[in-house]
Amino acid sequence: MCRWLAYSGTPVLLDSLLYRPAHSLIDQSLHSKMGVETTNGDGFGIGWYTPGIDTPAVVRDTGPAWNNRNLREISAHVRSHLFFAHIRASTGSAIQQTNCHPFRHGRWLWMHNGAITDFHLLRRDLCLLIDPSLFADIEGSTDSEVMFFLALSLGLDQDPPGAVARMAGHVESLGHLHGVEFPLQMTVAVTDGGDLWVFRYSSERRSRSLYFSAEVETLRAQHPDLEFLEGLSDETRLVVSEPLSGLPGAWNEIPESSYGLVRAGPDFMQPFVPVPNGGTPAERALR
Repeated sequence: MCRWLAYSGTPVLLDSLLYRPAHSLIDQSLHSKMGVETTNGDGFGIGWYTPGIDTPAVVRDTGPAWNNRNLREISAHVRSHLFFAHIRASTGSAIQQTNCHPFRHGRWLWMHNGAITDFHLLRRDLCLLIDPSLFADIEGSTDSEVMFFLALSLGLDQDPPGAVARMAGHVESLGHLHGVEFPLQMTVAVTDGGDLWVFRYSSERRSRSLYFSAEVETLRAQHPDLEFLEGLSDETRLVVSEPLSGLPGAWNEIPESSYGLVRAGPDFMQPFVPVPNGGTPAERALR
């Protein structure tokens, strides 16, 4: 599988999270503690937003993150208020740049840890559900990118949680038609450059690990000696596949079968339930 992090808040240098923490994402690329694989060396990617520019920048490569000089150089000089980072362990699709996360379309970024079980059986049917105007923009061969473009086709612009629920419902419905008992395993992060949505779900209700950081105000009260917390806004949040440090009180597990929204103002967490077959015909007609 893979490991990822999503950051939203006070602008910071990317290397402050990719390299500096004790169990940074770069450390996890070699020494993952909670992933299916210990090593995640089948490529990496970063995507970040810059104020005044509508679309995010994306840098991806097929080599391992731990020895990539370009990644170290970029992360030490790029500062962003919202960015994604992903290290890949392939579940069978080719190791190529177009299969590395995060995936971008317009202002959207998407990254995924998990898999569609027996994707080769479901791929054609899932691709036929993608809006023809979007299909030509698919560059790679992963289940993750198909999930993204299916969510875009099902209303991601208007209703991100609903679109992801409809996407998951189609995957499960088609999987069951093909005799796949547990079709879907996913932790997903998706953003339009403003709000950040995160999802944790699997068909067998045994999803991959996912954590979010505690409120900065709470951490300041618990750890008054940590000076770096003083420079962060109360809105700052971090979502990670596994904690970057052992700091007491810093991390909360995202519940099974749930999704959350990180935004300016109150965040929230809600149950996540796939919509079978992507919704009723009447509901699909409204999109």
